[in-house]
Amino acid sequence: MQTHLSENPQEVAWVRELYPDRDNYLDVYHHYRLTGRRSVFAHAIHLDDTEWDCLHQTQSAVVFCPSSNLFLGSGLFRLQQSWHKGVRIGMGTDVGAGTSFSLLQTLGDAYKVGQLQQYRLSACEAFYHATLGGACALDLEHEIGNFATGKTADFVVIDPAVTPLQRLRDDNCRDIMERLFVLMTLGDDRNVAATWVNGRPVWQADCQGVAA
Repeated sequence: MQTHLSENPQEVAWVRELYPDRDNYLDVYHHYRLTGRRSVFAHAIHLDDTEWDCLHQTQSAVVFCPSSNLFLGSGLFRLQQSWHKGVRIGMGTDVGAGTSFSLLQTLGDAYKVGQLQQYRLSACEAFYHATLGGACALDLEHEIGNFATGKTADFVVIDPAVTPLQRLRDDNCRDIMERLFVLMTLGDDRNVAATWVNGRPVWQADCQGVAA
């Protein structure tokens, strides 16, 4: 089950008007048994401590949608709080107000959200949220999320330097962490060189498609 939660203050206030007998926004979902390990709540920006605790206790997950949040001026997602409270999170591009479907661009926006809160999102953490972290949020970590034996081979092949600026920065990287940081702050859909689904190539950047 996927839905919105506390995206902006006006929404929170409206839910309180609709359900004055409930303690908070999340309590509405919890009351109707819509929290749980297969429940994923997008945005979750304006949460109080009891809501974070409920998310943790019910093993519910949240989706961080930084591009949408910044575009709408909804607020800043508290990434540190999700770690502190032990709540699973994934990264979302948001098909509504998100400005790009590229997870690389989304990670760049996530970094900016963190910087505005004195939290430096590392490349290692960012790519975890975009891969295995997202799989965990969907309760699918046993099927997807990394290259562990037995998992479905759905992945993209990344070219880390497809623009002049990326090549300049890539040439001066000292290690893999710096290369990943450049990719998450300057990357976009142009960096995707190929797409594989279920172990087969289905798209390559130099052609329209690949025969299955």
